[in-house]
Amino acid sequence: MNRDYANNLDLFYNYAILAESRAHSLWNTMAVFDEFDLEPLPRLASGPSGHAMVDAKLFHDDAHAPLIDAQTDSEVSRAFLYHAALAPTTLKSTKTELGRFLLWCRAHHQTLRGIRVEDLTVYKDWLRDPQPAEQWISPTRSPRRDPRWRPFSGPLSDPSVRQAFRVVKSLMTFATNAGYLRRNAGSLVKNIKTPRQARVTRYLSEPAIDWVYAALDAMSAKTPAARKASARNRLLFIAYLTTGALLSELVAATMGAIYTEGDGRWWLDVMGKGQKPRRLPVAPEMLAAYRDYRHAHGLTPCTARDDATPLVLNTRGNELVAVTDEAASNAVKALFAAAAGLAHAQGDRDAAAALRTASAHWLRHTMLTTHANNGVALKTLQDTAGHASLSTTATYLHKSDKERHDELMASMDHPGRDAVGSTRPLAR
Repeated sequence: MNRDYANNLDLFYNYAILAESRAHSLWNTMAVFDEFDLEPLPRLASGPSGHAMVDAKLFHDDAHAPLIDAQTDSEVSRAFLYHAALAPTTLKSTKTELGRFLLWCRAHHQTLRGIRVEDLTVYKDWLRDPQPAEQWISPTRSPRRDPRWRPFSGPLSDPSVRQAFRVVKSLMTFATNAGYLRRNAGSLVKNIKTPRQARVTRYLSEPAIDWVYAALDAMSAKTPAARKASARNRLLFIAYLTTGALLSELVAATMGAIYTEGDGRWWLDVMGKGQKPRRLPVAPEMLAAYRDYRHAHGLTPCTARDDATPLVLNTRGNELVAVTDEAASNAVKALFAAAAGLAHAQGDRDAAAALRTASAHWLRHTMLTTHANNGVALKTLQDTAGHASLSTTATYLHKSDKERHDELMASMDHPGRDAVGSTRPLAR
């Protein structure tokens, strides 16, 4: 072997060992992930007149000067987060993805200005399975400053990877347009493509819904807190099932958002994605659950439209305090788990299996699928669901598929003429 080549190989090998050692040392010092400051930027100070005071240095003739004052990656990320009015849920998820990306950059000694196309490709693939798992993943939730906290609870699905990488590409575009970056490596990296389902399949069957009602009827109501929890869970279930509202929309709603205009029709006002208001019909069953729920909290059956009391309340204590999205989601999941137990005990394995994997969002799918198959106009369902495209609403229509299936199965059960003229059924 050539001596120079052997020496170079030894050097490369020693460098690899040193790099691995430095990586382990890095992770040893990162037992607690240092938190990036992604809180809102301070507002401009106000002058004596009450109007914002503008720094004179903002007015300059340098066409190549940055359009923001950010000096670090975390500062440009903050500017990106708050340059547009994002809905609270969108802001929260975007902040999560930015935090993950900045932590990954730090762990790999990278900055936004040093990111190359290859780095972004590696990051996109890494999101599917963040490794080393013990350093990035924790199946249990811990407070942000707890040493056990990790950025991920597990590998991301393709739709989640797509959303996470969309945030990174948007950050790179913003930083480039603002003059913080000279070039945008993200513009050269394609996002992953996720196949679009032709039909929505995550919805509950009628037997599964019956098991949920059975679980609601079996809930304890011996204490005031138990009665509140039982009434809240019933309202949540029926509201999801009959209005098709999103979890975040229900949790953000107020008591006064349920109202009538005196013509016998009841409505629920919610604020949807993009801060677009929607008006959802309230079924008699939901109205009855709403009144029982208010009674459990010691409130009158109905209230005024300007009542700002949160619609979904904490069941502990006497204060009328809203629950978080996570708490509402966990309440529905616990209800589904109880229903799955009842179904399994009675031998209904299909319903039990569906309920074990179901989430609150399945009820929205169930509502839209049921109405679509009952012949409700897709335009009506589009307006109710808040879909931007009618093609999205059409994925809930299963009736034509079922009719096609039944027609073909019926044909197989009847004698037909084959290629040589004999008659026989296609299936035996």
